[in-house]
Amino acid sequence: ILTILGNSAVLATAVKRSSLLKSPELLTVNLAVADIGMAISMYPLAIASAWNHAWLGGDASCIYYALMGFLFGVCSMMTLCAMAVIRFLVTNSSKSNSNKITKNTVRVLITFIWLYSLLWAILPLVGWGYYGPEPFGISCTIAWSKFHNSSNGFSFILSMFLLCTVLPALTIVTCYLGIAWKVHKAYQEIQNIDRIPNAAKLEKKLTLMAVLISVGFLSSWTPYAAASFWSIFNSSNSLQPIVTLLPCLFAKSSTAYNPFIYYIFSKTFRREIKQLQCCCGWQVHFFSTDNSAENPVSMMWSG
Repeated sequence: ILTILGNSAVLATAVKRSSLLKSPELLTVNLAVADIGMAISMYPLAIASAWNHAWLGGDASCIYYALMGFLFGVCSMMTLCAMAVIRFLVTNSSKSNSNKITKNTVRVLITFIWLYSLLWAILPLVGWGYYGPEPFGISCTIAWSKFHNSSNGFSFILSMFLLCTVLPALTIVTCYLGIAWKVHKAYQEIQNIDRIPNAAKLEKKLTLMAVLISVGFLSSWTPYAAASFWSIFNSSNSLQPIVTLLPCLFAKSSTAYNPFIYYIFSKTFRREIKQLQCCCGWQVHFFSTDNSAENPVSMMWSG
């Protein structure tokens, strides 16, 4: 519910401000699309299977679920990687060079991200790698246990791990460390904090927001990655079902964090949310500052 409502608000705000969106903000929109796509295509089936205490459907629904998870997961990871690279280029370039990152450039990049993610998602369907059920039995993913059982599974998981996890994660960390060093040196040159330009302060806030988005995603998926790689080198029966279930649920929560980060750091997003009107004519009031009985300090839907 949080994922769908939060990311729908992000998309609605983006549509309302479509003519004012800057090039890097298109990646934020793409991240919201991936998050809401994962929630709509996967979560209802997982919730129904949890209530059923067993996976609903057969192999076809299992493959569908795993494919959707892999597609949107890789898309989110590569989008975060692209965000980090663009923030690094903007921070370390002159204003004239930073303006070269146009909307068309970002659109081409987003298209490449989706094609790259789709390629990896369909590879197990054409014979390289496998999809299969999770050890706790109510969701499906890549068949990690095939790592040692076949050369096919070994080569796929190793390649996927390097190209879809390690390389993007290292790129994200390297870019933000480079940005942090650049900002640190720039602030050292300005002795009086009151003289720091507003543009520099805004750049620092945008970078911090992007860092928190990346940290939230990587932190959510790290326990799941650890449990998955444990099952690569050990039997999945060596872990209790609850030990494999909790990291999976924690990873799914990654789709709900970003709208809250935007709300905290972006004045524009807060203002647009307060003014947002749904198509049915309802208006959403977030954290009203009016303490009257008509407008209590709460999140409220009023028709």
